[in-house]
Amino acid sequence: MKLARVVGTVVATRKDPKLEGLKFYLLDDLDRDLKPKGSIVVAADSVGCGVGELVLYASGSSARQTTQTDKKPCDATVMAIIDSIDTTDGVGAYSKVNDG
Repeated sequence: MKLARVVGTVVATRKDPKLEGLKFYLLDDLDRDLKPKGSIVVAADSVGCGVGELVLYASGSSARQTTQTDKKPCDATVMAIIDSIDTTDGVGAYSKVNDG
């Protein structure tokens, strides 16, 4: 899984029927310091995330392993909303309560 921040929404009124009912978000990939890497990913949401939240997402075949995305043509899926990150050196530490 990868770290990202939800930075926007994607609305597609015309799409493959297998994608009906899914919400899509723009994710900004983050490095260990929680800084943007400069790459954007469109991901289906399986956990009810929102813009501004820090999330974990999976890509490739792993993206199709959730109840919402099983057998659907998804290449990236948000699988968790991050509450906190603790590291031994403090680099990339995060708390949703304090930061978000």
